[in-house]
Amino acid sequence: MHAAADIKIARRSLLRLAAGGIAGTIAGGLRGELSFAGADEPLGRTRFQLACMTLPYSQFPLQRALSGIRSAGYEYVAWGTSHRETAGGPRVPVLPADAPPRTAKDLATRCRDLGLEPLMMFSTIYPEAERGLEVLTHRLRQAGAAGVGQVLTFGHTQGGNRKLWIDRFKRLGPIAREEGVLLVVKQHGGDTGTGEACAEIVREVDDPGVRVNYDAGNVMDYLDIDPLPDIKQCADVVHSFCIKDHRNWPQDQDCGPGFGEIDHYRLLHAVARTGRTIPLCCENIFAPLVPRPREPAGVDLLARRAREFLSTVVAGLEAAKP
Repeated sequence: MHAAADIKIARRSLLRLAAGGIAGTIAGGLRGELSFAGADEPLGRTRFQLACMTLPYSQFPLQRALSGIRSAGYEYVAWGTSHRETAGGPRVPVLPADAPPRTAKDLATRCRDLGLEPLMMFSTIYPEAERGLEVLTHRLRQAGAAGVGQVLTFGHTQGGNRKLWIDRFKRLGPIAREEGVLLVVKQHGGDTGTGEACAEIVREVDDPGVRVNYDAGNVMDYLDIDPLPDIKQCADVVHSFCIKDHRNWPQDQDCGPGFGEIDHYRLLHAVARTGRTIPLCCENIFAPLVPRPREPAGVDLLARRAREFLSTVVAGLEAAKP
């Protein structure tokens, strides 16, 4: 059963790569898709896809977010949660939880028309929520229709119901595989606040449609735990990253990659030879201590800086390989 599903996922992945352009895949680094293996190392290769979430642009319209991300040099995008479509106006969901799958497909087309391939979307619901199973099922259907490879979920900061999570993930795994999608769960404080804890749940679920997303910033922020030893406990099931950094000094604050205390060379080295394609989705790109930009052009600059930093890290890992 799992083997057949894996073949289906692989087939859909190949189709999505074709849609993104074979020439771009060969040109790896130029597309923000960086390979950690040379031509003489066909096995064990990890391909990192550099993406920016729309989340850092949440104070601005979604269209401005997409155009800004593209102008910052990204060819991959992850859908955030909501945006202000008018100055001072209400937040509008990027993709309502009850929107028909066709709406998700149209949004994906809108992204691709700009040259952005969508890789991930937020579920916007905790797995243990009353309607968690229903909403997560629909999110997987939306992602499948849109050709978005991953749906992201995470637990409440006060902790989740492990038994319920496992039961629901076992039911959601086959749906994810049917849609050619991964349901990925990341750390968000509480008793699911580490990669190790999330991996234990995923291993007990034992379904290839359910995997771990790693958020080093959250591990350090919520639990004050060093993410470098933690990621080693879950690297075998990590299939994507929400990229954010963190500082404990001079104040406790999340920030963009390279602005904080997390060593991204060591972090990514833990998954550098997985044979997987792993999205690196920038969730926080902001500089610590200083105010966030009031104009979208300032966010564009930070988005570009984050992409350049991560590109440099992956290129460095490639140069340093044995």
